[in-house]
Amino acid sequence: MTDWKVIEGGVTAPRGYRASGITAGLKASGLPDLALIVSDVDAIAAGVFTTSQVRAACVDYCRQQLQAKPSAKAILCNSGQANAATGAAGWTDAVDSAQALAQVLNIAPESILLASTGVIGQRIKMDILKAGIPKLVEELSENGNAAVAKAIMTTDLVPKTIALETMFGDRPVRVGGICKGSGMIHPNMATMLAFVTCDAVVSPALWQEMLSRAANRSFNQVTVDGDTSTNDCLIALANGASRTPAITAMGPEAEKLEGMLTAVCEYLAKAIARDGEGATCLIEVQVSGAEDEASACKVAKTIVGSSLVKSAIFGHDPNWGRIAAAAGRAGVHFDQNDLEIQLGDFVLMQQGQPLPFDRNAANEYLKQAKTGEYLKEDTVLISVKIGNGSGVGKAWGCDLSYDYVKINAEYTT
Repeated sequence: MTDWKVIEGGVTAPRGYRASGITAGLKASGLPDLALIVSDVDAIAAGVFTTSQVRAACVDYCRQQLQAKPSAKAILCNSGQANAATGAAGWTDAVDSAQALAQVLNIAPESILLASTGVIGQRIKMDILKAGIPKLVEELSENGNAAVAKAIMTTDLVPKTIALETMFGDRPVRVGGICKGSGMIHPNMATMLAFVTCDAVVSPALWQEMLSRAANRSFNQVTVDGDTSTNDCLIALANGASRTPAITAMGPEAEKLEGMLTAVCEYLAKAIARDGEGATCLIEVQVSGAEDEASACKVAKTIVGSSLVKSAIFGHDPNWGRIAAAAGRAGVHFDQNDLEIQLGDFVLMQQGQPLPFDRNAANEYLKQAKTGEYLKEDTVLISVKIGNGSGVGKAWGCDLSYDYVKINAEYTT
């Protein structure tokens, strides 16, 4: 049982945050493409970013700002141009973006963090971005979550947002989040773009530790296509507006806050997998019996990222041999005689031995898993046990359909 509840409002559910999203004209589609999240006061800021050697200017910019001071008041995000692999000119564009927004908000540029998404190799259309900033600031609202969630989307089919609330004594504490991501998803830190807000009072070092652990248990455990983005970033703000006692070390209240933060990140990570380009279902892999959590997570992500497993699920084929093969190549030692595999309620292997099962019924189980309504019925559950250790882990992904190839074959044309 958890002691938090789902509430409305996303990133504007926590106290002291406003957000906006507009159509500035950065994207030819005419869809919203410029987003802003603002805290009324300086917020403790933490971030986790792509480990790719080819990074967007916004990633390096945010790293630099957070190393200098772990606080921020605003996050500006443009959609349409990734501003990655754009050299010195791309860096200049990032700096100019922060300065342009700082002037309108009347705050220091160092209090602004940046994110970009879109086509790699394309610089931000700076004239359009700068022209849109006054309207973006004017439309800031405590009810701006829906607008900001839409404005960060690219190939996403649906906006992704969640907010949770718990009680610290007699005062509520809230965590809200939004993210975008549909393709180029195999994070080596977090995901393409995710922004989290919180109104708790928490020390900078502890907030960063919490966020890193939450990312490892959520965004780092999701895969759509095996490709890590140049722009991956997860940024979290905590502004202290709840006026609850400060959390400076791990303990019961810190564990409660981290649990809620992880739950927000896990929900958003699963939403990305559900919305994978061309996907028809969500796949969840649960691994148990490993020596430790890291080993279990590694096996789970290898299985859910297997193109053969993903293709079999798209074709409604209960080909458990592909699951066994993926588990075996994950780089985690286990005795194959301990291997157990289950698909939904169908036990396919125990103690390394294949078992008879109703193949037609298993086929029907795979057919019923369809995305679109975000219900439990859209999930294909694969359970794997590799021994008797205490390590458990989960990973999420989606099937591999014909449409994935079509979408990415025509991405820039």
